[in-house]
Amino acid sequence: MARSGLADAARVARWADAALGPGRDAATHDGKATLSDATAERAARDLGLTSAQVRADWDTARLAGLVEVHGDSARPGWRLRAWDRDDSAVLRGWVALFDAWSLATPEPADEEPGAVAEVVSAMPQVLSFLQLSAGPVPVDQLLDLLRQRVTELRTERCEVSYGPEADTATPEAPAPSADADPAEPAQDAELAPLLDWALHALASVGALTCGDGHATLTPLGNWAVWVKLEQICVAAQSPAGNIEVSAEEMLRGCAQLRPNAARAEYRAWLAARPVGSAVTELLSAARGEDALLRGLAFEALRVVGAPAEPDVRAVVEEPALRPYALLWLAEHDGVDPEDAHEVLTREEATWLWVDTAAAVADHGEAPMLVRHLESALQPTVPALLNEVRAVGHPRTVQVLVALAAAHPDPALAKAVRRAAFQVHTGGS
Repeated sequence: MARSGLADAARVARWADAALGPGRDAATHDGKATLSDATAERAARDLGLTSAQVRADWDTARLAGLVEVHGDSARPGWRLRAWDRDDSAVLRGWVALFDAWSLATPEPADEEPGAVAEVVSAMPQVLSFLQLSAGPVPVDQLLDLLRQRVTELRTERCEVSYGPEADTATPEAPAPSADADPAEPAQDAELAPLLDWALHALASVGALTCGDGHATLTPLGNWAVWVKLEQICVAAQSPAGNIEVSAEEMLRGCAQLRPNAARAEYRAWLAARPVGSAVTELLSAARGEDALLRGLAFEALRVVGAPAEPDVRAVVEEPALRPYALLWLAEHDGVDPEDAHEVLTREEATWLWVDTAAAVADHGEAPMLVRHLESALQPTVPALLNEVRAVGHPRTVQVLVALAAAHPDPALAKAVRRAAFQVHTGGS
């Protein structure tokens, strides 16, 4: 269902990928692959559609991540690249469209933005009710639920009137009946068109159907709501309680956890935020000076999986992240983790060895650093020291000093200290 629902959007995205872009003869006059009026008309001619259909499909492709728009330029998203070989990419694209349902259909022009925002905030509870009902639900019942949820949202914000009218109330005015709620008819009148808009917007993305005064989740919509509820449950079960902290704090909190427990924490942290911002935050943490966080950040990115690929690929040219990114991409492409190191050059592998040693020196114990020495690719310590000096890692001196202090062999420790001194003074 997701594949068929996004087929038209994928068709337009593929056309744009083939026909537009800098360096192509068919590029638009500005060379930025924008969907100008002329481009929409040309796509309509090529695809046998109207310009309006092309624009609608383009908007769907953008919301589903089939194309990524950056200012005035666009490029194919990873989901379009993986469309034919990865069903999960298609499902993720549809879920992204589902998450953006409020953007898929223009909101009523005469409605207050605040009221629209309240309805958007309240709709997850309405969708959960539809999912639990497992069948058609009267729209009037959904309206009542929406009204209750909006009232709760307003109460949580403590929207109490403190205006002059509160001081000029007439004491003789009779108190309203306990059964009367004069706000309800007005609020129903206010919310009814917004509920109608929300239901039709959700129907336009394939999440539900509307008819005969009832709304029903589609199988795809039912699955999406179930996934969202599961994510909320996962986030609520964070073992170390790091859901609301930054990526750096979360990674530090996972440093002492066993691998399985750390992965559970990564999943909970990721479930609580949009994947795009989560990936950006993890890569930002990886760029810091703490080598341990660099390694842990890429472990968390392994939990993210395919959605992180464009961002990981984009940092390959950053020296500090390159070895980690190359290993991540190799594993993502199906290389056995035990063989992934083969994608690294000898220099990149040595740089990674120093970076890992820095993490051990900062956060581990002396025996761990000595054991790390045994993991080096070089067959002898002198060969290792020569190559370590050559890669120019910024932590080389500190790593060698720590290794010399930890190693029980006095002769080897002396050689390592000499190498540290040479790096420090720029000698050979």
